[in-house]
Amino acid sequence: MSTEKTLILVKPDGVSRQLIGEVIARVENKGYVITALRMMQADRALLERHYEEHKGKPFFEPLVEFMMSGPIVAMVAEGNRVIEGFRSLAGVTDPTVAAPGTIRGDLARDQGTKVVQNIVHGSDSPESAAREIEIFFGK
Repeated sequence: MSTEKTLILVKPDGVSRQLIGEVIARVENKGYVITALRMMQADRALLERHYEEHKGKPFFEPLVEFMMSGPIVAMVAEGNRVIEGFRSLAGVTDPTVAAPGTIRGDLARDQGTKVVQNIVHGSDSPESAAREIEIFFGK
């Protein structure tokens, strides 16, 4: 059994809708351990580092603007296969087709905005998790 770490973000829509506790509860109820947690107002420099692979894409600027629109909550969760597990718990990116029982399927919907507002972000690989955790929490 190998323990992994992943970065989870509660995006501005989740924070403004007071869903922080719900997200944390779902992560903990799944059996993962939250080892770091902070609420912050992300600035452009941090978000440009976080989303650097999307620079130049049409949704990049609206995404950065959305993520700067309000506070976010960043957390590190640990557990066996936590990256895959949290992504399953979160549901697919498009909340309209996200399965019931997932965070996005139960709590998010298409707002008709320039970028999808889907409550949470989770790292997609061990390499991404390490890079993202360093961005939000340092070494």
